[in-house]
Amino acid sequence: MNAGAPHRQLTLDLTTPPAEARADFLPAPANQDALRVLDHPHLWPGGRMLLIGPEGAGKSHMAAFWAAENGARRIGCAALRTDAADALAVERGAVVVEDADHAGHAAGAEEALFHLWNLCGARECLLLLTARLVPRDWGLSLPDLQSRMDAMPQVRLGPPDEALLAAVLVKLFADRQLQVAAPLIDWLVLHMDRDLGLARRLVAAMDRAAMAQKTPPTRRLASDLLDKLTGRGASMDPDDQSRGTDDPS
Repeated sequence: MNAGAPHRQLTLDLTTPPAEARADFLPAPANQDALRVLDHPHLWPGGRMLLIGPEGAGKSHMAAFWAAENGARRIGCAALRTDAADALAVERGAVVVEDADHAGHAAGAEEALFHLWNLCGARECLLLLTARLVPRDWGLSLPDLQSRMDAMPQVRLGPPDEALLAAVLVKLFADRQLQVAAPLIDWLVLHMDRDLGLARRLVAAMDRAAMAQKTPPTRRLASDLLDKLTGRGASMDPDDQSRGTDDPS
């Protein structure tokens, strides 16, 4: 490392897994209904629940700590196979299937999900599914599975407010051991859409760029990357132009 380069630990992409414990989750009005539902699985009709939310809204994080707290097996829908369903559906156990909206586009996943559904019902095994889309948009071809998914109880993650977006940005930077000034967080909240998936992509891009340039993240860098990621650009404060790339805020 060059003597003049800023010291920084390795990034998330190399060594640091995302923090997925309940203590690391950020409660907010956008997710309070989903949290309340997940905390009372004994009230789920038929022991089943579908958690729906956009990219980056926290579905995987919620699924992770729910699985840990309930001793649940956890699998991605694209990896689901019929011959594995029997081992997943343990008597009075629990199963999490993530990205269930991929079922219609992964070979064998529809049949496997249908089989798992039936086994969970017979064995009183809790079943939590996560998805970005409602079941009618999953591209399912099995009518029996479609009807079951359409009738499945649902809870949705709402759009984040400014406070949640700011907190998520802070957490994403912290997960990557990347220090940013508070004014930069404030600027991002004002200039980007309330889209947690975009926040995740932006922080990853800023991390890569800051490492490549061996400089702390700047407002100019954030503006340039928002431009690239959204295709519409981010309006920059007039005084940003005069600050240049050395402004660390």
